[in-house]
Amino acid sequence: MRYLITGGAGFIGINYAHRLLTRGEEVSIYDNLSRPGTEKNLEWLRAEHGECAFRMITADVRDFETLRWAAREADIIVHLAAQVAVTTSVADPRTDFEVNALGTFNVLEAARLSGRNPIVLYASTNKVYGGMEDVVIVEEATRYRYRDLPWGVPETQPLDFHSPYGCSKGAGDQYVRDYFRIYGLPTVTFRQSCIYGPHQQGMEDQGWVAWFVIAAVTGRPITIYGDGKQVRDVLFIDDLLDVYDAAVARIEVAAGQVYNIGGGPQNILAVWAEFGPMLERLLGCPIPVSYGDWRPGDQRVYISDIRKAGRELGWVPRVGVEEGIQRLYEWVVMGQTL
Repeated sequence: MRYLITGGAGFIGINYAHRLLTRGEEVSIYDNLSRPGTEKNLEWLRAEHGECAFRMITADVRDFETLRWAAREADIIVHLAAQVAVTTSVADPRTDFEVNALGTFNVLEAARLSGRNPIVLYASTNKVYGGMEDVVIVEEATRYRYRDLPWGVPETQPLDFHSPYGCSKGAGDQYVRDYFRIYGLPTVTFRQSCIYGPHQQGMEDQGWVAWFVIAAVTGRPITIYGDGKQVRDVLFIDDLLDVYDAAVARIEVAAGQVYNIGGGPQNILAVWAEFGPMLERLLGCPIPVSYGDWRPGDQRVYISDIRKAGRELGWVPRVGVEEGIQRLYEWVVMGQTL
């Protein structure tokens, strides 16, 4: 199969490209290389598979003609290219819109006009649900929890785009769904929670799990925004790639569907109240932190209800939090980060 991965030199893309190349698929990576770490990721991929193992297209998803050319022979398009930080979207909402909303529209049009009816997998976000102010939250000693959602947030939760990032990703989310309804394009939308793992060059405003590990190991300052008790379900990268594969394998079921994808209730972590002590055990010493104000659109709790993906795609996470964090920590200690 011929895969086109937009944003393919980033964290998720480079891991998926590695998996696909390992099993003999044809892979094209489409990336503008604007994010720090992409060149290092590509260097690693070439070392693993050879200089000519994949096609590299250095271009932007805002460049429709180049994107259309790149998609002309694709069987499967994995759309990962995005502006990924809420804080950046607040500072520069126009660029955020052009990359996320217009860029996703360009991907869909490129797929439609190719005449090949390729599968399109879209990495959406839990931010499309907004702050979920109607959901009752209970505060406990080290974390917040939902009072009435023991399985987490289902796909039926009303959409409530919050922040320019939530709006731009949400617009893409809905376009992806509608291109199945209107044009019959086999699209699948994954509303992803916190994904983590090797090759994630986490930063303060995005990729918090990797950022905390990198900062702790390298001695960089850590700021906790909010009280550190906010809870997320976290998912190791291998498990995310498993659900991508499952959707492709069962596209007759998955086409046109939306799936909430994260670690689920079995893999949750309070941002610092629980993660901090875990990191201190790994590092073997206390980690100093400072605290800042809550950031716009930051949910006190987000846990994905992942049962739909389980029912329809036969998927469940296999890597637990302790194992996943240990594997990420070992990768950071090996000096693979910037």
